[in-house]
Amino acid sequence: MIEEVKKLKCGEIKENVDMRKYTTYKTGGIAKLMVFPKNIDSLIKLLKYIKNNNIKHKILGKGSNILFSDDYYDGIIIKLDEFKNIEIDDTKIIVGAGYSLVKLALQTARLGLTGLEFASGIPGSIGGAIFMNAGAYKSDMGYIVESVKVLTPQLEIKTLSNKEMDFHYRTSFIKKNPDYICLEATINLVKGDRDLILELISDRKRRRLESQPLEFPSAGSVFRNPEGDYAGRLIEEIGYKGKRIGDAKVSDKHANFIINIGHAKSEDIKTLISEIKKIIKQKYNIDLKVEQEFVE
Repeated sequence: MIEEVKKLKCGEIKENVDMRKYTTYKTGGIAKLMVFPKNIDSLIKLLKYIKNNNIKHKILGKGSNILFSDDYYDGIIIKLDEFKNIEIDDTKIIVGAGYSLVKLALQTARLGLTGLEFASGIPGSIGGAIFMNAGAYKSDMGYIVESVKVLTPQLEIKTLSNKEMDFHYRTSFIKKNPDYICLEATINLVKGDRDLILELISDRKRRRLESQPLEFPSAGSVFRNPEGDYAGRLIEEIGYKGKRIGDAKVSDKHANFIINIGHAKSEDIKTLISEIKKIIKQKYNIDLKVEQEFVE
């Protein structure tokens, strides 16, 4: 398989990849192959080969909302890092799926464009942010995305409008239909006061540093907040703040974060998540929804 993929000449290829280097949890096993397609044609060529040979595969952004198993991943990880085109025309931005969300938020803020401030602390790619409709501070991608260029399961390029993207809290059409791949997004922002925008971003960064364990590897909030309550409060109530399995630990700073304090295993993180879910369901009859995606 590796030799066949090399013959396709789709882009950079890495063998036996340590997934700890590609996820913000810094956990996971070894993946057989990682490919960085250089453009859409290369991606299509690679996916044709994958589909024709029924090969396990996964599109991966910045690895900021995902937990890879500790086991061997016998397939191909596709990274769209080369899809980093950007075009800014007044308040309209056309940007590739591999572009950094944080970088775009800071870039547009410096241009005096408002609307992306919420994303200045979300360490994902544009594609990943659209996939899960990333958000914070009562805003999300659904408020600013005009349209998304996707690759369909039939390997055709199509543009989906904001309405067709069906953005809702931490989900989208693509999340519900993962055979569609985000290639590029058109984003609409609004002109604002540059100094006020940068001041807001700076203030939020300071508050994040004070309230979140950003000094340790994690994947951000583990659970969605249930309606009218906070997941962190519930986790504290059941006595799980500071709870540790191996080097996986529920943060003392913010109970809705699980952190890697050394050499945590994905299985330990997953066990903590499962235990918290189970106890809160039993005690409060609340079914906490996990924000992160598990990949076996």
